[in-house]
Amino acid sequence: MARPRFLDADLCQGVAAGALAAAAALALWWPSKPVQPTAPAAASVAAPAMATRPAQPAPPLVRALDLGGARVSEPVRRVAQWVVDSADNGQQPFVLLDKRGARVLLFDAGGRLLGSSPVLLGYARGDDSVPGIGERPIEAVRSSERTTPAGRFVAEPGRNALGEEVIWVDYEAAVSMHRVRLNKREERRAQRLATPSPADNRISYGCINLPHGFFEQQLWPTLRGRRAIVYVLPEQKLLEQVFPALTRAALPQARTSA
Repeated sequence: MARPRFLDADLCQGVAAGALAAAAALALWWPSKPVQPTAPAAASVAAPAMATRPAQPAPPLVRALDLGGARVSEPVRRVAQWVVDSADNGQQPFVLLDKRGARVLLFDAGGRLLGSSPVLLGYARGDDSVPGIGERPIEAVRSSERTTPAGRFVAEPGRNALGEEVIWVDYEAAVSMHRVRLNKREERRAQRLATPSPADNRISYGCINLPHGFFEQQLWPTLRGRRAIVYVLPEQKLLEQVFPALTRAALPQARTSA
């Protein structure tokens, strides 16, 4: 138990007073000795200041969508191209979540695909979170409310109530990206991730479950200590309803022959 601060102050004052009294008594008892003059200190010569180079500006970010040959759906390609062309992600890496395909794609800030992985999603289909669901205990969440919301989110790394590393996608709704949990054998989450079909990837309460290897080797090292933009594509709504800027994006004009 920490002591009150005033006891520490009183103790310090008592020690200081005792030290002064002892020093005075020692000065009276010890014979005095003539003080020898000391030579003046040599004048210090200041070292010449080192010339500092001005900080070099960071090279401009090269933006170009680079899927590295990966095959993606047309909605994924369209959103990724819009993000790169409009610089909607700023200087931050970004993530695209294709709910229909149950797959996540990780990009660097310029639009280069860093990795992709299957994921597990909310049990119920839908593009909106139930208001206030993040404040409710898990056992109070009905099956029909276990949705993964669609939209643009500013994500941040952090820890959940269990102390696990997570990427918070929608903190208010308690939706995050995290390692897949295998504590309930009957849910067969590892097997669901391994199947080629996305049809059986609906099992979570809304969070995005990823394989341990992808989370630890790609997602967490890329997003640790920084923000990222996460784009969750809808499965029921239109893309333009979730990302209105897509309707304002300039499309290349088709050439017509005379």
